[in-house]
Amino acid sequence: MSPIMIRRRTAAAALTAALLVPLAACGKSDDKAAAAGTTPEPKAVNLTVLAASSLTDVFKTAGAEYEKTHPGTKITFSFAGSQELAAQVKQGAPADALVTADTKTMDGLKAETGDATVIAKNRLVIAAGKANPFKIDELKDLADTKIKVVLAAPEVPVGRYSKQILDAQKIEVKPVSQEPNVRAVLSKVELGEADAGLVYKTDSAKSGDKVVTVEIPDDQNAVASYPAATLKQSKNATDAAAFVAWLSTPEAQKILQDAGFQKA
Repeated sequence: MSPIMIRRRTAAAALTAALLVPLAACGKSDDKAAAAGTTPEPKAVNLTVLAASSLTDVFKTAGAEYEKTHPGTKITFSFAGSQELAAQVKQGAPADALVTADTKTMDGLKAETGDATVIAKNRLVIAAGKANPFKIDELKDLADTKIKVVLAAPEVPVGRYSKQILDAQKIEVKPVSQEPNVRAVLSKVELGEADAGLVYKTDSAKSGDKVVTVEIPDDQNAVASYPAATLKQSKNATDAAAFVAWLSTPEAQKILQDAGFQKA
């Protein structure tokens, strides 16, 4: 073999050895990390969840718990009436998951969502003004024209439920205003701008002594269902699906039920 060929083979061997040294070192480093039990840092994920306004308080608690048990995940909630949320979805608002206060709204978004799962239920109550000066104790009392009643607009789930139960009992109520969501109805009563309103039981419970809660018998009431689904436009499909699935776990269900929601 010529001296030139020998020199070329020697140079090639040296280069190969030089390249293998850092790879071997990397392998040893990975082995040490594995032996030490270390894990890679979790990827950062930001999820935006559109949710019915009646979920405001409980979802803040649920979101904080989810973030604690899922390091790296940050959840931002956007609360509004279900009809407003539906409009946002159809307009392409950037979001990852949706939770409405009725199945009708969710059913109208099948082209934009994944399969929906009901995660909780709720019922209506009468929220009467502080000290309940008109002594309201049943639905038919709301027909009294001396009582200023506020309801949610009929296109809002709670407004639709309100109309449903009033119509079923043949009770005619002329509201002084129709609000865009349940929180707005409750606020009117809390502030004394209305004497009574129909709201979800969970919302009335959060008002403390600002309102008097009057229960409505089951046979005169309506059940509100809360379906949750991922949005097809989500850029975090896997993580969004994981959050929606978590809402049905015992951990999440306890948070919902402690807040007064009924089991799905």
